[in-house]
Amino acid sequence: MSLFNPSRDEVREFFFTTWHKFKQNLALTDLEKIALGVIHMHPEYHSILDTPAKFKHQEYFPEFGETNPFLHMSLHLSILEQISINQPIGIAGIYEQLKLKNQDDHLYEHQAQHDILECLAECIWNAQQNNTALDVNYYVQLLQQKAGIMD
Repeated sequence: MSLFNPSRDEVREFFFTTWHKFKQNLALTDLEKIALGVIHMHPEYHSILDTPAKFKHQEYFPEFGETNPFLHMSLHLSILEQISINQPIGIAGIYEQLKLKNQDDHLYEHQAQHDILECLAECIWNAQQNNTALDVNYYVQLLQQKAGIMD
């Protein structure tokens, strides 16, 4: 598996394997432990992860309201990595602000990650539509707006 640019099948296999190893009580790598945390936040995906033969090649169509569970969980992993290394600079503090903003929700960490995910998804979509690199400054601006942080 390419570490920085895995294929669709490699990403899916990673999540299937992580879930299988967890259910078999096998040792997990550090990355698999993080992924397992994301998987646990999404019980609606457990039945998908239980049946890799059925879902390994499943197509998802956002234009029909379908969420790709593998993309969704991958975005969570990306966000958690960004927070852990504070890149872009300030995202770790913004995450803390978003957790406070969502503290009345018992899933406040998950909701805070979804707030960040919305910003990241918008920036990815814009980059794809404009055939440009992701605009980090715009990403940070969206994050600050979401957290209610004013310059």
